[in-house]
Amino acid sequence: MADSSTGGAGMMVLDDPLAWVPNLLEAIERQPLMVSPTTPLVDAIQLISQAQNHTCSLETDLSPSDGLAEHRRASCVLVMQDQTLLGILTERDIVRLTANVINFAGATVAEVMAHPVITLPQSSLQDIFAVLFFFRRYRIRHLPIVDEQERLVGVISHESIRQILRPANLLRLRRVSDVMTTQVIHAPLTATALRLAQLMAEHRVSCVVITQADMEGRDKPVGIVTERDIVQFQAFQIDLTQTQAATVMSTPLFLLSPDDSLWAAHQEMQRRRVGRLVVSWNWGMGLGIVTQTSLLRIFDPMEMYGVIENLQQTIRKLEAERSPSSPTSSPLPQSQEARSTPTSTSPHNENLGNTRVP
Repeated sequence: MADSSTGGAGMMVLDDPLAWVPNLLEAIERQPLMVSPTTPLVDAIQLISQAQNHTCSLETDLSPSDGLAEHRRASCVLVMQDQTLLGILTERDIVRLTANVINFAGATVAEVMAHPVITLPQSSLQDIFAVLFFFRRYRIRHLPIVDEQERLVGVISHESIRQILRPANLLRLRRVSDVMTTQVIHAPLTATALRLAQLMAEHRVSCVVITQADMEGRDKPVGIVTERDIVQFQAFQIDLTQTQAATVMSTPLFLLSPDDSLWAAHQEMQRRRVGRLVVSWNWGMGLGIVTQTSLLRIFDPMEMYGVIENLQQTIRKLEAERSPSSPTSSPLPQSQEARSTPTSTSPHNENLGNTRVP
């Protein structure tokens, strides 16, 4: 995949340094799905399922901010009574309930919702770091936003933030290998849908990669089943104990390379309307996953500090190499030695390491 962050002469072309900054007001879903506490659980699942599918589009190139609300998919419902927020029910909750084999037909939303709900005042919505702090601290992916009177304004989620990310230098300069997880949960074609839900709940992951052994007995990725799929199965009342992964998985897979840029991964997620992509290398022997959560890790302040430090080192080296006659530049042998020196010996990196210590 082409990376637009480099020019023909090999020099890095940087956009406006502030181009990466998302406008969080655009990330607020101001018409979230809402139900009453007495709503049957099966009806709430149907509501989420229908909201996920009504946004089908033939467009192949979407602008992140163009018609954004029309292309979002709901992944939660808010439980409201009058104008009071009582609880929340997410896709992950539905997967957990599926894994526990509860009686969906006899349950109400109030019985299974998560409560109390973590909220953020709109007045505190100053930058992306505040939102990401809440996501990390409380291990959530949906954050209701309220006004000064505690009235609901909308919801910000991992997905809504990802969708407003701009052609950011931070995404272009980082690689898939920087943020992907290699702890991939996988299962064979014969695994039941119930077993897949149990694996997701047990390992707290949003998907299971389906693998098939090749002629040499090595497992190769052939499909994927996600939390969203489990919600769909429940909505269609599929018998999860009898349904095998082979019949319900998404296939064929689009596979990223570890060397692809995060901007390329973001674009593919936008184009394919998905929240995760499989990474494969070494002819399928190596597996990884990049998710919406992975992409947002680059906005961690320490991660950004590291990126800036690396960029500063690169610029210094380029300047030294391009100005050999400059009195301030180092001789070529010393420059070569500097390039071969591990970055951990840099005083700046040593300070960076110290700041990570609690």
